[in-house]
Amino acid sequence: MSNSSSINEFLLLVFADRQELQFLHFSLFLGIYLAALLGNGLIITAIACDHHLHTPMYYFLLNLSLLNLGSISTTVPKSMANSLRDTRAISYLGCAAQVFFFVFFITAEFYLLTVMAYDRYIAICKPLHYETLMGLRACVKMAAAAWASGFLNGLLHTANTFSIPLCQGNVVEQFFCEIPQILRLSCADNYLREVGVLVLNDCLFFGCFIFIVLSYVQIFTVVLRIPSEQGRHKAFSTCLPHLTVVSLFVITGMFAYHKPPSISSAALDLLVAVLYAVVPPVVNPLIYSMRNRELKEALKKLIQVVLVQQQ
Repeated sequence: MSNSSSINEFLLLVFADRQELQFLHFSLFLGIYLAALLGNGLIITAIACDHHLHTPMYYFLLNLSLLNLGSISTTVPKSMANSLRDTRAISYLGCAAQVFFFVFFITAEFYLLTVMAYDRYIAICKPLHYETLMGLRACVKMAAAAWASGFLNGLLHTANTFSIPLCQGNVVEQFFCEIPQILRLSCADNYLREVGVLVLNDCLFFGCFIFIVLSYVQIFTVVLRIPSEQGRHKAFSTCLPHLTVVSLFVITGMFAYHKPPSISSAALDLLVAVLYAVVPPVVNPLIYSMRNRELKEALKKLIQVVLVQQQ
């Protein structure tokens, strides 16, 4: 196969050869996908319906849930459909669409997590300026910037990845079209162009990561000075969920894209991809709801309303 123009479709990784195991994979992914839809859908609905949650922190959390739904909907349904139909194929355009939307949602999510760190920093370290700095217009602009950055990054990576000639066949060793796996199919002399884009992207991500770390260093410095134990607990309850989500996102994502080739294997690549592409959209609603009293109360009210309407 000389170049990408002769490729009409890609072949994705299959979890098993036996039909029974393929159905098990379908059932497992279906359960995970429904859990993500339910968890993030409840958070979105609760925040939208409860006026007590119409604050910057919950506004950003609503956007995060939307991005979680977008990212998991980009990868999991296609994998489930392939298992159910006993096929590996995904069209060339379908693969390009997966790359675009996945990079779009993942990039926007990380930028939004950076904005959420800034929100917590202002709320705890500069509370007297919070309403001025985090007004409605400012929050909308920051959220829109995160979405726009994700969109542009998705376009950039998709255009670069699929303009590189592919000389190594069309078998993608992953359950979705992932950039590192597609680059393995490229011609050696065209590889550096996309690597340059990845390096530029890494610099931006590293800058955001440093900003988050410095924000939390100052946040914890202020929180530890709070004299009342109740005040410290309240401050930690709003910060620890966000810090947990950031840690999970950064550790799994960085390992997926920067692990040494010497330790790379199909099983390890699959495990890491599941950890950073599938697990966070399911786990994030649990992390945010477990330690947040206001959100738990809003979810209880929402569930009670739904149960009453059904009766």
